[in-house]
Amino acid sequence: MADDTVNSQITDAVTQTNVKVLGEGPAEAVAMAVQAVAHATSLSAESASQTQGGMQQITNAAVGGLITQVMNIAMPAAAAPAPVPEVVI
Repeated sequence: MADDTVNSQITDAVTQTNVKVLGEGPAEAVAMAVQAVAHATSLSAESASQTQGGMQQITNAAVGGLITQVMNIAMPAAAAPAPVPEVVI
């Protein structure tokens, strides 16, 4: 009949592995939470940057449209220059 006992070195190795996994669990959970927060923060900064770039494009288009309107203002055809006053010495 075979011996039904397990080598004590094997049980110690399995126990140490289980303790190691259980000990590292909370640290890994916190690390995952910190990484999620960092990712969310970077996405927020990227979104703000994209929004600012979009607003700059809108501003540029608005300024271009206003310049076009100013340039299309009709000037009087016979606009006489302002008279130059005579200087008597």
